[in-house]
Amino acid sequence: MRHLPLAVPAPADPFLLGLPYWLVGAVLILALFGAFQVYYWVGRALGEKMYDSRLGLKVGRDRIEKVERVVEKWGAFAVYGCFWVPMLRHTLPWVAGALRVSYPWYVVASALGCLTWAPLWWFGLWGWLRLAVRSPITAGAVAVVVVAGIVMLTVRRRRKRESLTA
Repeated sequence: MRHLPLAVPAPADPFLLGLPYWLVGAVLILALFGAFQVYYWVGRALGEKMYDSRLGLKVGRDRIEKVERVVEKWGAFAVYGCFWVPMLRHTLPWVAGALRVSYPWYVVASALGCLTWAPLWWFGLWGWLRLAVRSPITAGAVAVVVVAGIVMLTVRRRRKRESLTA
């Protein structure tokens, strides 16, 4: 029986710049958490000026208002949820700051988001890359299955949304 190697290196083995894998992951999680705090405070400092800033003009007022409605409805829960939505992840914290979402709740939500979302990507992406080195065909198949699953969920959600509005 052939032994299959683990997709993720041993946590204490040197990985990047001689640092162990787990420490690199922890530093990246802390960096993401720090970025979210910066986003919040910049949004809070900008307030209404956010609409007229270069970023606000690029994103568009209508998109910012959509994000505002999500934040107003869900509050700190929206902060946690934004980790799982690609473009929302980097726009919602600014709006949360501008809307002055409770900072203690924001910290808790962003910490939980960092602690759940980042390790999945860190270990998942690294594991997939290791798999791609060993078996590109299998890695391609895994990628196709993941993309197909995302497409199926997206189509299902849109159909459900359309049936509710019809």
